[in-house]
Amino acid sequence: MVDDMVDNLDNKESQGLDIQHYLGVVRRRHLHFLIPLFIGWAVVWTASWILPPRYESSTMILVSQPTMPKDYVTPNVNDDLQERMQSITQQILSRTRLLHIIDQLNLYSGQRSPDQKVEHMRKDIDIELVRDNRNQITAFNVSYASRDPVVAQKVTSELTNLFINENLEARQQESEGTTKFLEAQLETARKILADQEEKIRQFKAQHVGEMPGQLASNLQILSGLQSQLQNDEDALNAARQQHVYLQTLVDQYRAMQGSAKTADGTTVGLPAIDEELDKLKAQLADLSSRYTERHPDVRKLKEQIAKTEKMRDQLLASMKEKGPDNTNDSADSANAGVGTDPAKASMLAQAQSQLRSNQVEITNREHSIASLKARVDEYQARLNQEPIREQQLSDLTRGYDQSKANYDDLLKKKNESAMATSMELLQQGERFTIMDPPSLPQKPEFPNRLKFCGIGLGIGLALGVVVAGAFEMMDDRVYNETALKKLLPPNILVEIPAIVSTSDERKYKRQMWLGLVTAGVVFATILAGSAFSYLRG
Repeated sequence: MVDDMVDNLDNKESQGLDIQHYLGVVRRRHLHFLIPLFIGWAVVWTASWILPPRYESSTMILVSQPTMPKDYVTPNVNDDLQERMQSITQQILSRTRLLHIIDQLNLYSGQRSPDQKVEHMRKDIDIELVRDNRNQITAFNVSYASRDPVVAQKVTSELTNLFINENLEARQQESEGTTKFLEAQLETARKILADQEEKIRQFKAQHVGEMPGQLASNLQILSGLQSQLQNDEDALNAARQQHVYLQTLVDQYRAMQGSAKTADGTTVGLPAIDEELDKLKAQLADLSSRYTERHPDVRKLKEQIAKTEKMRDQLLASMKEKGPDNTNDSADSANAGVGTDPAKASMLAQAQSQLRSNQVEITNREHSIASLKARVDEYQARLNQEPIREQQLSDLTRGYDQSKANYDDLLKKKNESAMATSMELLQQGERFTIMDPPSLPQKPEFPNRLKFCGIGLGIGLALGVVVAGAFEMMDDRVYNETALKKLLPPNILVEIPAIVSTSDERKYKRQMWLGLVTAGVVFATILAGSAFSYLRG
């Protein structure tokens, strides 16, 4: 019982991995495995050489950042490189551009319509963007696949030149377009600003003297006019008083031929002169309390006092020269002799001349006062209009200030844009630089013959396993003890060793050598083909 249990355990362990069974399968089915393996590999390897090759030429274009710092010159083109790349790619892959390259290099001669050629070429072109850690585009690869490696290189070179030239042209056109747009906007703003300046100029010309900026000068002029008006009015009053005095003096000289009193009882002669002299001195005292000695009215009043005193002295001198003909009434005698004295006649003529001059002065003073009042009224009207003009001017200048700020801003932007355009024309901005020139492919991109070798080897292995397994499953012969035990229910008690004859042994050896030679030839062929694919593929 124990022996049976041990045998069962040994059988179970041997069932886990029966190496002898697999070795026997290899010995029996090695040709069934090797021949399909070689056939599968050979078919795939031969197909890799039969399929039309496709050579791919590629180049890397580096996106060079502007050499001029943005702090000095601000670019006036779109900074979104991905969006610009999409636009440039669409332009390069357009039907017109691709047909030009197709006709120039005589591509796709087997295609019938131009649209088919363009569509085929678009599939052969590959553009791959290269990004950095910040997801910024730093470069991009341009590749083109063709059956001829030289043609692939030429087409890649043409596409590279198109990308570089199109980028320069696009940036320059965009920069120049921005500058022209700003120039047009600046010209429009300049015209608007000039129109508003003309309106303000006309407004100031129509309202000269009423502007808010002239308020201080108007007040100063008005104050001066009012002061001058007051002086002229004071001078007019003084002239009128002098007129009364001179008229009285003339009347006195005329009445001195008769009595000492006029018909209305007014005192004439020396007493009248003394009375007038007292009045003038009183006026002088009043004016001296208010004005300085250099004031015109004070100086004029002093001249009148001096003339009056001179007339009084002349009158007294003439009375002394005549002598006291009547000792009882000398004053009446002096008054009675005025009309016959030549000196008295001269004084009368002088007084009448002063009276006429005084009348002319009064008339001039009145005209001057009227003119001054008109000017005062004019400046007062200007001051009254000043708030209205200030509001009107504020309405005009508000739009002018906005237009001026807009004009200055556009002028600044236009100058910056012009500098950026100059920088683009000098190629100081962002540009594309070829890192690697378009390569001349030595091996086709498709088919990858070395890869096909690996695929063929895998297919051959699978096919060999399937064929060998199929032959093994279809073979109903028993080759080992385990298979026999499975077929026979009773336990095996005795084993008869195999009797191998000399012919069987020679046959077995031939099979072994044939298998080894076949395996060596198969694997040597596979290695040689793989090496050839690697070197020439």
